[in-house]
Amino acid sequence: MKVAVVGSSHGGYEAVRGVLQQFPDAHIDWYEKGDFISFLSCGMELYLQGVVKDVNSVSYATIPEMEDKGVHVHINSEVTNIDPDGHKLTVVDVQNGQEESADYDKLILSVGATPFKLPVAGKELQNIYAMRGRDWAIKLREAEVKPDIKNVTVVGSGYIGIEAAESFAKAGKHVTIVDMNPTILGTYLDTEFTEILEEELKANDVDLRLSQSVKEYVGNSDDKVTSVISTTGDTWDADLVIETAGIRPATKWLAGIVDLDDHGMIKTDEYQQTSNPDIFAVGDATEIEFAPTGKKQLIALASNARRQGRSAAANLEGHKRKTTAVSGSSALHVFNYKFASTGVKDVTAKGLGVDVESVFVTDTKVPPFVPAEHNAEVFFKLTYDPKTRVVMGAQIMSKMDTTANINAISLAIQQHMTVDDLAYADFFFQPGFDRPWNIMNVAAQKAEQKLDK
Repeated sequence: MKVAVVGSSHGGYEAVRGVLQQFPDAHIDWYEKGDFISFLSCGMELYLQGVVKDVNSVSYATIPEMEDKGVHVHINSEVTNIDPDGHKLTVVDVQNGQEESADYDKLILSVGATPFKLPVAGKELQNIYAMRGRDWAIKLREAEVKPDIKNVTVVGSGYIGIEAAESFAKAGKHVTIVDMNPTILGTYLDTEFTEILEEELKANDVDLRLSQSVKEYVGNSDDKVTSVISTTGDTWDADLVIETAGIRPATKWLAGIVDLDDHGMIKTDEYQQTSNPDIFAVGDATEIEFAPTGKKQLIALASNARRQGRSAAANLEGHKRKTTAVSGSSALHVFNYKFASTGVKDVTAKGLGVDVESVFVTDTKVPPFVPAEHNAEVFFKLTYDPKTRVVMGAQIMSKMDTTANINAISLAIQQHMTVDDLAYADFFFQPGFDRPWNIMNVAAQKAEQKLDK
């Protein structure tokens, strides 16, 4: 069997690994448009903040490693067309423009997405960057140490925007975040958490300009950006702009080859199969089942892409593994605070068409007798269906790392556990690590009391 995999990020990498495991005798052709395989954009923050020194180490694998496993790696190779009936690919060498044809029996698409570029005046000015991929990582790291870049504007306050803002603030730059939403991290956390994090950002020289967007970028005679004008008429200095205002699927070239939805997402079934039985798709150009609702939606996380990649590989010769429904679990830090969330939040419930209730609790990480230098306040919010009592989501935050609790909630969501199940669930207690009642127990018990009134 001849298997072609297009794209080398999370989903493509895991698809290749899956094929190697499931079909060790398969001939694998792995195509990457760039000159570097399997870069982890989610590891970019560690590189920008100097935790990781070598940008090339932010990768799952190297070309020699994969070739030693028998994979035929094709870098600088852009797949520009697919002939599904003839099972052929058109591949263009991006360095010299030379075009060639390649055969396949089964095809796995991990084409990903591209950063959305704001369609505003001045968008072609220099020093307007994105934050996705190895090339941008290198440019951003260089910008951090340039003395003439003093004021940085980050467009968007999702995970990537917050990572960019913190990285450049730690590099000594004055950072401004602009976002059309009224709070930061609007799809990840409710206001009990974002209010605290907004104050944390301000305390670290990060200005917030919320409930507004970019109207125009203004430049100088060298065509470099110098300032930003917002939709409210506010203006501020900017020597560098980092746009993190979402992504768009890189799928226009696939129209008429596989079925796309109205947003350009590749339609797949639960086995990652597209409208063509020999073509599979994974990653940020596809949707995945959201466990709390049972409906598909875009949840662009590396962990999801890898699950899909493994499923696609397993199903090349028949339906053997359905892709696991996910809860959208993720974690991040904002300076001193570490947080994680999963499932439905109050802020997302309406858009998802679900009715939920929540309880919010605060506690300490370990018993109060433990000194403050080994202890910290913990904030936790549990969300549930008031009719079925089923757990729907949770959020946690502390200056100590308590984020692993969210993994338990994610599993609870997948297994349709109720707050009654969670209220007395067995979690360990040891004073150096936890409280006698884990904060998840405490919240679930509070939910029980609220529901039983």
